[in-house]
Amino acid sequence: MTAPPGHRRLARSLARALPVSPAVVLLLLFLAGPIGYCAYIAFTDLQLTGQAHESFVGFENFRTAFGDEDFINAVWLTLVFTFLSSIVGQNTLGLALAALMQRASKTVRTITGAVVVTAWVLPEVVAGFLLYAFFRRDGTLNAVLDFLQLPSQNWLYTLPILAVSFANVWRGTAFSMLVYSAALNEIPKEITEAAEVDGASGWRRMWHITLPMIRRSIGTNLMLNTLQTLSVFGLIWVMTRGGPGNRSQTLPLFMYEQAFQKSMIGYGTAVALLLLLVGSLFSLVYMRLLRTEV
Repeated sequence: MTAPPGHRRLARSLARALPVSPAVVLLLLFLAGPIGYCAYIAFTDLQLTGQAHESFVGFENFRTAFGDEDFINAVWLTLVFTFLSSIVGQNTLGLALAALMQRASKTVRTITGAVVVTAWVLPEVVAGFLLYAFFRRDGTLNAVLDFLQLPSQNWLYTLPILAVSFANVWRGTAFSMLVYSAALNEIPKEITEAAEVDGASGWRRMWHITLPMIRRSIGTNLMLNTLQTLSVFGLIWVMTRGGPGNRSQTLPLFMYEQAFQKSMIGYGTAVALLLLLVGSLFSLVYMRLLRTEV
C-alpha cells in the first residue's frame, strides 16, 4: 500500500532536518535557553544576596533604567566608544593598512601584519594592562612627550573614554585589516590599472573604484566590529574600571556594577537585555544596507 503524498512529504522533511537536529538542540539548550531565562529575570526583583524568593515586577526595572542618569550616561559613552573605536578607528585604520600593504614590499607586509595581528591575539586582560602602562601618569606616552618637551597629562583621568577607545583600536584593527586585505585581493588588477592609465589619482581610484567594489565587505566588517565593540568589558575594566567616576563606564560595566557589585541581578539583567537590543538594532541597520545593494 502506497503512503499518502502528505506523509511522504513529511518523511522527506524529517529526513532533511535530521542532520541539523543536533545543532538545533544545542542552540536551544545553550543559547535560546539562557536568553529566555535572562528575559524572565529582567522582569523580577531578583537579588544576589539577602533574598529568599524573587517577585515579578513587570517593566519596573526598565522604567528605573530610563530614569537613571547613570544608565543614560552609560548608553551615551557606549555609543561614543563604539563610534570612535569601531566605526571610525578600526574600520578606517584597517582599510588604510590593507591598502598600503597592497603596494608594500614583502618584508614590510610581513612585519606590519605580525605586529598588528599580535595585538589582536593578545588576551584582553593582557592588552588592557599594556595600554594602562602606556597611558598612566608615569607611563610610556608621557615619557615620550616629556622627552620631546611636549605637555603631558594623566590621560586615564582627563580623557578616559578616548584612552580606552584608542586601546580598542590598537587591539582590534587586525580583524578589519585581514577582511579588507582579502577583499582588495579580489579586485581585478585590470580595472585599477586601466584607471591609473586614464590618469585617475590614488584617492579617485579609492573612492570611485575600490570602495564601491568592496562595499559588501565594508558592511560585514562594520557589523561584526560594532557587535564586538558593544560587548567590550575586560579592556575597559583593567584600564579604568569605568572611572574616574563613571566617565568611561559603558553599558557592560554598568550592567556588571548593578548585577554583581550592588547585587541587583534583576536590574542588571534588564540592562543586559537593553544592550542586546542595541546590538540587534545595529545588526538590522547593517543587514538592511547590505540587502539594498545592487
